[in-house]
Parts: sequence; structure tokens; C-alpha cells
Amino acid sequence: MVTIPRRAWLAFAVVGLSLLSILAPFIWIVGVSLKFQIDILTGAFPFEPVAVNFDRVLFGKSSDFIAYAGNSLIVGLSSTALVLLIGAPAAYSLAWRRWSKLFSALFLGWTLVFHMIPPITLIGPWYLLFREIGLYNTLTGLVLTHVVVNLPLTIWLMMSAFENIPRELEEAAVVDGCRTSTAFFVILLPLALPGLIAAGLLSFLFSWSEFSIALNLTTKETYTIPVAIASYAGENEILHGQMAAASVLSTIPAVILMFFGQRFILGGLTAGAVK
Repeated sequence: MVTIPRRAWLAFAVVGLSLLSILAPFIWIVGVSLKFQIDILTGAFPFEPVAVNFDRVLFGKSSDFIAYAGNSLIVGLSSTALVLLIGAPAAYSLAWRRWSKLFSALFLGWTLVFHMIPPITLIGPWYLLFREIGLYNTLTGLVLTHVVVNLPLTIWLMMSAFENIPRELEEAAVVDGCRTSTAFFVILLPLALPGLIAAGLLSFLFSWSEFSIALNLTTKETYTIPVAIASYAGENEILHGQMAAASVLSTIPAVILMFFGQRFILGGLTAGAVK
């Protein structure tokens, strides 16, 4: 008979409790989404699962959840594309070009410091600015704010990815007659793909789940999913079931992306840790 050491039991217990603490809220909200409103208010258990809340969220006459999901998708994809389009060349330039050490240190320091600033502190200035230039309550304004927030982390991740690529590859390409810009897009960028995917996933997930900026810079016509979920809590009534159903639906894309992209995120975050 195999004897399991006490330390192993302790480790299993810690892992089990950690896993339970992560899954318990999601299991609870799935359960709420499958209840009638009266069962939610009375705390009925056991209960007969019903899909009425999902039906009302997706196909209800007064529900615009699909439109709000489209808004989130537009903002997420657009901001991610812009972040990568700007961040990848910037990271390449900082990692490989011969800038002065002072300039590189100041620029990289700015990106890291800016990333640590809570976005909520910028909402007031953005609100006043966007009201003046006509970007308030537009998806374009929301995209620009997400680009500003996500760009520092993207540059940092992509710098680590480029620093792990041997410089001899670019030098050999240039010797063979390849332009620097062509070498960047054809040779270096594909090699930095794990970092690019990691930065893109993190940027998209931020945009998909971001609440504070969207709440203050949009109205009902341009709500994104997080704000739409909060709108189920009205002044006179809280639609617990529909709020839970919308929350479950909103987590599906994030779970899928994390399931298939976690190895890229881990690789991107740890790139450059070991030389």
C-alpha cells in the first residue's frame, strides 16, 4: 500500500481549496442564470433548471445584448489591432536600434510608469476632451482610450520577444539585399509571434472586460457588454437571472481565448527571464 506523505495531502488540500475558490463564484452564477426570478429571491434549492433568462437576454424584444456584444467586439478587435500596429515597431526600435541609453531608459520607464497609473484617474480628462472634440459616446473614443491603456504593456512584452531573436538573422537578411522594413515583417515578426499573440490576447481581454471607462464615456447606444450587464440592475428592480445569464455568456469568449492562448501568454510574460 502506497503511503502519501502529509505534505502531499497538505498540497492537495491547498490546491483543492484554491480551485474551489475560483470555480465557486462561476458555478453560483451559472445556477442563478438557470432559475426563475422567484426561485432566486426565495433561494429555492434544489430547483428545476430553465433557459428562460438566456432566451430573454439573447432574443427578448427589449434586449440589445447582441448589439452590445458587437460593440465590445468592435472595440476589442480595433484597439488590439492598433496596439499591435503601433507597439510592435516601437518595441523593435527600442530593442534593436542604437538609441542612447538615456532615451531608451526614459521611454521604457514611461511605459511602465504609465501602465501602473489606474485608468480611472484619466476618465475625467478624457470625458472633458471627448465632449469638446465630438468623441464622447462613440466607439472610436473608446478604442483610443483602450489603445492608450494597453500600449505600454504591449511594448514591454514585444521588447522581450525581439530581444530573444538573434540579431544575426537581420544582419544576414540585409547582407542578402533585404531592406530593414522587409526583414522586420518577413523574418523578425514571425519569430516574435508568441509575444505578439500574448500582447494581442491581453489587450483584447482588457477591452472585452473593461467597465469603468465604458461606463463614463458611453450611453445606451454604445454600451459594451460589462456596462450592459450592470444595466440589468435598475432603480426599481434587479433582474438577477438575466444579469447572471449575460455574465455567463460574456465569459465564454474569454474562457475560450484563455484556454487556447494561455501558453502564448505565459511564454510572452516569461520571455527574456532566462538568457
